[in-house]
Amino acid sequence: MSLPRADSADICLLLEGTFPYVSGGVSSWVNQIIRGFPEYTFACCFVGSRPEDYGEMKYELPDNVVHLEVHYLHNFQRGEQKRSLKGNRKAYADLRRFHEMVKEGIHSRERSELFSRIVTHLGEGEDYSEQSFLHSRASWDYIAEAYRDFSRDPSFVDYFWTIRIMHSPIWVLNDIADNLLPAKMYHTISTGYAGFLGAMLKRRTGKPLLLSEHGIYTKERKIDLFQSEWISDNRGLVEKNNSEMAYFREKWVNFFTELGRECYQASDRIVALYERNRERQMEDGAPPDRTLNIPNGIDLPRMQKVRAARGEAIPPVACLIGRVVPIKDVKTFLRAMRTLVNVLPEAEGWIAGPEDEDKEYAKECHGLVASLGLEKNVKFLGFQKIDELLPKVGVIVLSSISEALPLVLLEGFAAGVPAVSTDVGSCRQLIEGLGEDDQAYGKAGEVVGIADPEALGNAVAALLKDKDAWLQAQQAGIRRVENLYTQEMMFGAYRDLYQSLVSDTATGSQQESTDRYREGSH
Repeated sequence: MSLPRADSADICLLLEGTFPYVSGGVSSWVNQIIRGFPEYTFACCFVGSRPEDYGEMKYELPDNVVHLEVHYLHNFQRGEQKRSLKGNRKAYADLRRFHEMVKEGIHSRERSELFSRIVTHLGEGEDYSEQSFLHSRASWDYIAEAYRDFSRDPSFVDYFWTIRIMHSPIWVLNDIADNLLPAKMYHTISTGYAGFLGAMLKRRTGKPLLLSEHGIYTKERKIDLFQSEWISDNRGLVEKNNSEMAYFREKWVNFFTELGRECYQASDRIVALYERNRERQMEDGAPPDRTLNIPNGIDLPRMQKVRAARGEAIPPVACLIGRVVPIKDVKTFLRAMRTLVNVLPEAEGWIAGPEDEDKEYAKECHGLVASLGLEKNVKFLGFQKIDELLPKVGVIVLSSISEALPLVLLEGFAAGVPAVSTDVGSCRQLIEGLGEDDQAYGKAGEVVGIADPEALGNAVAALLKDKDAWLQAQQAGIRRVENLYTQEMMFGAYRDLYQSLVSDTATGSQQESTDRYREGSH
């Protein structure tokens, strides 16, 4: 679907699997950013997996969104013309050379020039067209040769189809880049496929590209790939080593790592939420001089009203606010509730978030509640309005195995709710503070290890049972968020970036960074 097409937009947002079709987290931040800059017009380019993976829009589009278009990367109904082609063997020799340089970690002008040649010849009738990749003899020979030289998996069939499925979205992205409406700048909210689209657009248009990473995309995809059941592992039982990643998982991880690196190289500015993620970006290929930190910020006046709605009593409620998906490790939260209820029988555990993203996992979570005997204590609430939810909550709980800088903790602090979290992302920084001045505010809760339900449950119990400790944690969270994590601070930093990059478009001064990207002088 799409809105009536505008002639152009100030800023085009590149959104992979998020706003406006997925609620919470990054999507809430995107909605916040768009509404925070009414002086700019926005176009939204959403890329997702398949149509059936998404329902209706979860957000009403702000008035300054002048264009929305939706694309699916794994919708295999593109009208393939199954005709045999010879293909350009010299072109595929260049492709092999490029992949050898990627495999060997070589970063040079030659590699950049090869990449530039490849991505500019993806269109119909070109050397690396979709038809050539899918049906040419040169492509077949290239894949077969790569399998013989590099594959550690015995199945050529699995290798062949993995290569096809992995690369097929590239031509969807190429079509998008060819037809996307003009914008003064592009803003991608991740690396991955959306970030690679941003790199393509940078190369085609020369317009500035801004990258904001909430979590590190390659790290999150690696977690997803470790947990995935659809990737083949054809090693025999005696061949398997738990310390070694299955070949096809490794291949997917390397693929997303390279997509990320190309996005980093193309981006004019690269934003992380906190310092450790900025360091990780640089480790993965982000030029240090283009990186900076901008923490999330919350709407303080709104959350102060939510805090004012709290009663004097501490509700014996531990609430996990998030999607019911494996990366949130809801099962650890449920097991922690068993520990909590053993100590505090009246305690309730609420799970406030959608269950439709991974229905099988959600079903397993419901089954776990029954097996733990927690039917009277645990409630699955689905998506909730946080303003109505937080006054009824005693402790916010994050049991995740991966996070960045979660808005839910900041909103909880501002609403007067302490937190217990696993030691992931910036959660320790948010709860305990970073540096002497920040730590002087006190601890806004507790931090425990990943996948330790007993420690998680006991930490929640300790807060709920000790009113003085709870009040101290509440005040620490309020002070920290009011001094360090306001929406105004975040908007001010992004306003400077937007003004600078849009100004570059107007003056043409972005050409230097474009030339640097194209020539590989990084």
